[in-house]
Amino acid sequence: MDTNNLTKKEESKIEKVASRPTVTPRVDIYENNEELLLLADLPGVNEDRLRIHIDKDQLTLEGTPEAEPTTTILAREWRAFDYSRSFVLPGGIDTGKISAELKDGVLRLHLPKADAVKPRRIEVKVG
Repeated sequence: MDTNNLTKKEESKIEKVASRPTVTPRVDIYENNEELLLLADLPGVNEDRLRIHIDKDQLTLEGTPEAEPTTTILAREWRAFDYSRSFVLPGGIDTGKISAELKDGVLRLHLPKADAVKPRRIEVKVG
């Protein structure tokens, strides 16, 4: 888009993505016999502005908070950031069964283990 010929009013409607800093969201990762569970803090991001994608063994999270209000700011202690973080997935994750939930600014990403890597008990037969 050629922005050189826009009026000031038209220019103010264009989101200035480059002016918003990108930060790495904080995460916690847990493991049990069934899955890895990744929790990521993404305040201000809703599900339609969150992208989760996998390319080979790399998982990437990207989130953009809602646009900041266009009203006059009287005081500011919180600022919206774009979020981006990538992880190398360990072997044994069943990528076809990955699921995600977003609630109250916290992403819960379930990374189920493939059956081949889950621990299992071997029954001993008598006789």
